[in-house]
Amino acid sequence: MYGFKTLKFRVKDKHIKHLNKVAANVNFVWNYINELSSRSIKERGVFLSEFDINKYTAGSSKELEIPAQTIQEVGKEYFTRRNQFKKRQLRWRKTKGSGRSLGWVPFKSQTIKLVEGKIKFNGVLFSLWDCHNISQYKLKGGSFNEDSKGRWYLNITVECGAVKSKGTGLIGIDLGCKDAAVTSTGIKLDSGWYRELESKLKLAQRANKKDRVKSIHLKIRNRRKDAIHKFTRSLVDSSAAIFVGNVSSRKLVKTKMAKSVLDASWGQIKSTLGYKCANAGVIFEVIDEAYSTQTCSCCGIIPTSSPKGRSGLGIRQWVCSECGAEHDRDVNASKNIAAAGHRRLEEGIRLDNKRKVSQKQQDCLNLNWLNLDLVYFVKNEMISV
Repeated sequence: MYGFKTLKFRVKDKHIKHLNKVAANVNFVWNYINELSSRSIKERGVFLSEFDINKYTAGSSKELEIPAQTIQEVGKEYFTRRNQFKKRQLRWRKTKGSGRSLGWVPFKSQTIKLVEGKIKFNGVLFSLWDCHNISQYKLKGGSFNEDSKGRWYLNITVECGAVKSKGTGLIGIDLGCKDAAVTSTGIKLDSGWYRELESKLKLAQRANKKDRVKSIHLKIRNRRKDAIHKFTRSLVDSSAAIFVGNVSSRKLVKTKMAKSVLDASWGQIKSTLGYKCANAGVIFEVIDEAYSTQTCSCCGIIPTSSPKGRSGLGIRQWVCSECGAEHDRDVNASKNIAAAGHRRLEEGIRLDNKRKVSQKQQDCLNLNWLNLDLVYFVKNEMISV
């Protein structure tokens, strides 16, 4: 069984000047498509499709000195974002000045080639800091991307063998602000990556040190990404099924907790778990977490002593008035989420016709990757939820 994953490589700085030039031409193509599309809507009332735009950009690759496939990928990305945001016109991509857009050069698999450990694109050999041994993979499409410090990276999709997880556990995860994630086994992912460097960031912003501000933001992002990758990898390696609560960050960012919610990065945790579980053959589902905090995971009753509403947010430890069990607020919620996921496996996961399910999710739900009856497996292994 083969799967796909995206690898990130740092491009050596000697190629920055050339990549900036190519990125400027990509911005020109984007802005041309943006202008052409908006004028067509305004003057003729016609929404141009990706196929229509390709007619206007055909034959321009030689003049712009970028591959035709790259121009096609720019058009494809433009119309994907136009449909996503439902706008007649998107933002312009600026090459110079304040508000400059970060460099972006997309490509298809047929436009790149691996030559002696270097990537050949558009006739130029790009040297990489090869930390993943790129020669062992079959290369697909991807893009060159610039970060806020002006460094360039190669992000490329590769074909690789799907390594099945040997784990036998069933885990529930409760997402929160004090701890970004807490599992039903008591493992916690600490939050506060932004808070740790907030004081240094404030000083740099007040001193108007723009480079220092960018460096601190990158450090925050890298710390968060590293912690999430290590946390999710350990869970996938030790689990046969993972269930996460369906808490919505989009709703909570409109409250006073917005900074803590964004710092916890729940969306990144769920998306990272999603693709890692799909590649490892682990069941992954988002579960309705209603009343998971209030319900006792031992007796299944909502006692009068459980934390309720906004007034109960500060209660971290509580004792069930019905059975006397002592609970950690987040661990109790994650156990209830795991129990809800277990019940779904026993009943069978039904697919709603209105819900869009990817092929990988369908493979996982059909248990084709595990090649066993997971419900029977969970029962016989007597996994505690």
